[in-house]
Amino acid sequence: MLKQFLGLPCALCLCLAYALLAAPRPAKPNVVLILTDDLGWQDVKCYDIDEPSPYETPNIDALAAQGIKFWQAYAPAPTCAPTRCAIMSGVHPARAQKTHVVGGAPPAPYSATQHRMIPPWYSGRMPADEYTLAKALQNQGYRTGHTGKWHMAIDHSAFPQPEDQGFHFTRSNLGVTRKMTPNRLTGFATTAPDDPFRLDENDFPFHQNTADALEFMRESQTEPFFLYFATWLVHTPIHIRNKPLLDKYCRKLGVELSSEKPKEWTGEGQTNPFYCAMVETLDYHIGRIVHHLDQTPDPRWPGHMLRENTFLIFTSDNGGMEKHPGEIITDNYPLNRGKISAMEGGTRVPLIITGPGIAKGVESDVMVNGLDFYPTILSFIGAKKPATKQLDGCDLAPLLLGNARDPALVRHPDGSMRDSMVWHFPHSVALESTIRIGDYKLVRNFDHVGNPHSPELELFRLYETRDGKQQRVDIEEAHNLAKKMPEKTAQMNAQLSARLSEMKASYPYYNPACKQPIKHKETIPLAIAHQRDGRTVSVAYREAGAKVIRANLLYTQNGGHRHEEWFRVPATLTGNNSATAELPEGTTHYLFNLIDEHNFLVSHPKMMDTLTKNRNRKTSRYSKDAFAVTPQ
Repeated sequence: MLKQFLGLPCALCLCLAYALLAAPRPAKPNVVLILTDDLGWQDVKCYDIDEPSPYETPNIDALAAQGIKFWQAYAPAPTCAPTRCAIMSGVHPARAQKTHVVGGAPPAPYSATQHRMIPPWYSGRMPADEYTLAKALQNQGYRTGHTGKWHMAIDHSAFPQPEDQGFHFTRSNLGVTRKMTPNRLTGFATTAPDDPFRLDENDFPFHQNTADALEFMRESQTEPFFLYFATWLVHTPIHIRNKPLLDKYCRKLGVELSSEKPKEWTGEGQTNPFYCAMVETLDYHIGRIVHHLDQTPDPRWPGHMLRENTFLIFTSDNGGMEKHPGEIITDNYPLNRGKISAMEGGTRVPLIITGPGIAKGVESDVMVNGLDFYPTILSFIGAKKPATKQLDGCDLAPLLLGNARDPALVRHPDGSMRDSMVWHFPHSVALESTIRIGDYKLVRNFDHVGNPHSPELELFRLYETRDGKQQRVDIEEAHNLAKKMPEKTAQMNAQLSARLSEMKASYPYYNPACKQPIKHKETIPLAIAHQRDGRTVSVAYREAGAKVIRANLLYTQNGGHRHEEWFRVPATLTGNNSATAELPEGTTHYLFNLIDEHNFLVSHPKMMDTLTKNRNRKTSRYSKDAFAVTPQ
């Protein structure tokens, strides 16, 4: 810009410079949403409490100093896909029937005979016609871009893809997280020009996710843009292509690597040098995104940098993944558990928000959630909430642009103050729903019947609030107060039931094939016959002591396809020990689920062999054992 002033009188130059600086801020700010993968609350240095973390995150720490850091921010779910769908759709996972990864399959236990419960059917994806955040921003004149992980369908390459959900630009390369072969002590990055992971001038490996994000911002900066930077870091496999950085953490931690067992790490706590290096690599690439915004002139606002008119949200899709078979990855302590659990370690995440009008260096204890991003971003850009759009989060703009420490500024659309949040995760070994109301959190364990290791209800006091200030009490969720506070426990349980009922949440069932003794297992119904007349199908059953109280039809319209996907509709109980349903148009295969009064699920035909012996979608097809729709 200064070159254009050469040869002009000094007074005129000064006038032009002043005019440029006095130009009004463009009405539509840019929005950058950085969603990391499996980054825990205690994996970021500036979130250290109790014992210091060895991870070094200077760029994220600097980001916190430039905006608001939330100590009580939560993901909508304890696993990635439901959180990603919830952020992009604004709809709670329980309401969307998208409560875990993959999905779109008939209900079946993880182990045919060892698991007591069967997770419910849940959707494999966001609906294709979902009015996503990206679509809303497109309709406001934004150029929209996605880079990195998608995982909002039953498979990374399955329909719908980002371009189907409102993105102009999309790139999904695994980047630096692509698995090292034959193991993580081989194939380190070099400075060779033809190395796809070549080290840069700072000795960090090339990450295609970041390169794609920078490309999108460079080509989009002449118009308002929305970047959804969903980097694959720091998801498994746990490895690092930067050998000097790995060596640095080995020295820092005082640990040695084993060439005999390169895939294992049994050191407890935050002692895994591979993960330490991954976290710092993530931090470096976030720094590159922020640096670009800081150093790039804004063509829509001459005299200013892109960062000055950009809202930036940094967070994680769920709590840290503490371990997997053969390897301890990290430790979310003092929070309880981690990814794949609705306890604090699985849902509490780092969250930092910066942007025009947002105070710098502020720390907030206000409860917030990834579901809040959709309405908040609409507020940032001055757009109204679509009249018919379901949004389960709250607009955080009054909080962010006002007093970030005042929880009364977070309000529902009806004006009432939000003081509670609900999580629903009827899957894996967790099988739980939780509700937090103020200082207290209630946990409902679904697998409690005859299970001495799992009480039905647990109550924890996370904080004690006095005169508007919170004091930490039991964020470890170590002291169950349910028996000491029965009235509060019952009250919160009733509120949890009401919230889940309003969202029509699905619940897990007991597994009649489980070898363990479960009360009433001997009274389950028996499916005895099946009939089809055109699109009308029915199943007859015999009761053996327990009444059938509900039935569902499970069907697929692409049986045998690589991305075989199943859906669920209610079946009608006819009153003569049978259930009937109408096959949706295009159905290729179907089956029935019968649920009795003791919450046992019986599948007809049985899906046990297909669903439990081989759960790999690349080779397993549930239609193999289902009823096929053949011409009549």
